[in-house]
Amino acid sequence: MKIASVEVIPYALPFRTPYVTARGRLDNREMVLLRLRADDGMVGLGEAVPLSLRGGTALAQVVGELEALGGRDSLDEATLRSDAIALSPPARCAALTALLDLRGRITSSEIATAPAPSQPVECNATLVAGEPTAVAADALAWAEEGFTSFKLKLGVGDDVGQVRAVREAVGPRARIRVDANAAWDVDAAVRILLELEPFDVELAEQPVANLEEAAEIAGATSIPIAGDESVETQADAERARDLNACALTGIKLSKVGGPEAAIEIAEVLPSYVSSALDGPVGIAAGAQVAQTLDAGSEGEARLAHGLATQRLFASTIASVECELQDGMLHSPAGFGLGVEIDETALQAHRL
Repeated sequence: MKIASVEVIPYALPFRTPYVTARGRLDNREMVLLRLRADDGMVGLGEAVPLSLRGGTALAQVVGELEALGGRDSLDEATLRSDAIALSPPARCAALTALLDLRGRITSSEIATAPAPSQPVECNATLVAGEPTAVAADALAWAEEGFTSFKLKLGVGDDVGQVRAVREAVGPRARIRVDANAAWDVDAAVRILLELEPFDVELAEQPVANLEEAAEIAGATSIPIAGDESVETQADAERARDLNACALTGIKLSKVGGPEAAIEIAEVLPSYVSSALDGPVGIAAGAQVAQTLDAGSEGEARLAHGLATQRLFASTIASVECELQDGMLHSPAGFGLGVEIDETALQAHRL
C-alpha cells in the first residue's frame, strides 16, 4: 500500500494506582502511537507497547524503528513480517495494526453499507498484587462491574493468602487464574501451586522462567500451566506443546509482533489475548483478535481475555474506544479499529 506519511508519537498514561507485579512497579505506561496516512488522507492507527518490566525493546528504539518507515514509499504485511525490515515485535505490531486499520478505513469509503456489529468478548479482571484484604476488596469492586473471571498477580508477598481472600470474596462460581511472571523456581512453583489447588484455580500463567521448567511442574499439579513470556512465536508454541509444558497460553500482540502472529500461535495452543497494558489502539486490535479466537472455539469452553486493563488507567487519549460493560469488551462501531484520537488529550500525554 502506498503511504504518504508516517507519524510517530510517544506518550504515557498514568495508572489510577501503581501497577505492581513480581517484575516491578509502574506508575505510568509508556507507549507509541503510529499514524500511517494514505495519499487520500485516510489514516490508520497502530500502537507499540515496549515491555519495560520484562527487559524488552526500549521506547527510544521502537520510536526510531517506526520513524524509519517514513523513508519507504509503500508498506505491505509480507514486507513488515519479513527480515527485509528489521523491526522489534512492538514496532512490528504497531505497523501491522496501523496497516490493518488503514485498509479497513479505506474500505469504508468504497462501500455504502455499515459494517456488521462485532461480538463482545469476555474479559478477566486484573488484580494488582498487594495485601490479601486489599486484593479481595479490589476483586469485589471489579465484581460489582460484572466481572466473573479474576487474574491475580502473584510472586509478591502472600501468594496463597491473596488467592484465599479473593476466593472467599467472589465465591465458588467465579473463575480465578494466577500469574507469577516467572517469579518462582521449580520447587517454589510446585509447592505454591499444590497449596492453591483447593481454591479451584483455572490456570497458572508463566509460573517459572522457561518451557523446560514448566514441563517439570506441569505433571506435579492439577492446575493447567499457561505460557506468556516463554511463548513468543509459533515455534515456541510448538515446543511448549511437544514438551507438555503448557496446556494453553496468553498472547500479547506487542510481544509476539502483531495480530497475524497471535493467530498463528493460537493455531497450536488454546489461547487467550492479554493486554500488555496497552492504550486504546492496542486494546481495539486485541479485541479483534479475541473475536477471531472466540469464533474459532465454537462448541468449546471460551477463555476470558485479559483486555480490561483500560480500567486501570486514570485517563485516555481516545474520544472513541472500546467500552467495558458487565465484564464484556465492546469494540467501537465503524470500519478498521474504530478508535478515534482526542488530539487535546494526546498532546497532554505526549512524551
